Amino acid sequence: QVQLVESGGGLVQAGGSLRLSCAASGRTFSNYAMGWFRQAPGNEREFVGAITSSGGRTYYADSVKGRFTISRDNAKNTMYLQMNGLKPEETAVYLCAVCRVWGSRHYSEYNCWGRGTQVTVSS
Repeated sequence: QVQLVESGGGLVQAGGSLRLSCAASGRTFSNYAMGWFRQAPGNEREFVGAITSSGGRTYYADSVKGRFTISRDNAKNTMYLQMNGLKPEETAVYLCAVCRVWGSRHYSEYNCWGRGTQVTVSS
């Protein structure tokens, strides 16, 4: 099982930007499609976006399309989430995970979750 660790979260003002990282252990990282989710207290885990194993294709939730960008560097065993134009309602714990079914936007089709990194967007 691949192990994932998120980092890069913090406090940012509305309209600001953050770049999150998801570092994976193991030499099989390049075999996995990956995804980003976010979860605020009391809310269901929400799909943000996903990327193919090669990094050649991505797809995103409509709410973040045009503002967020997912990329990966398989040589570094790392996936990234660049977030621009952040909004206060996007305050949440951001998590990365391995995708089990390509094209899925639901958390049940992902596994090997990281523990998350907190993103707080102030108004």
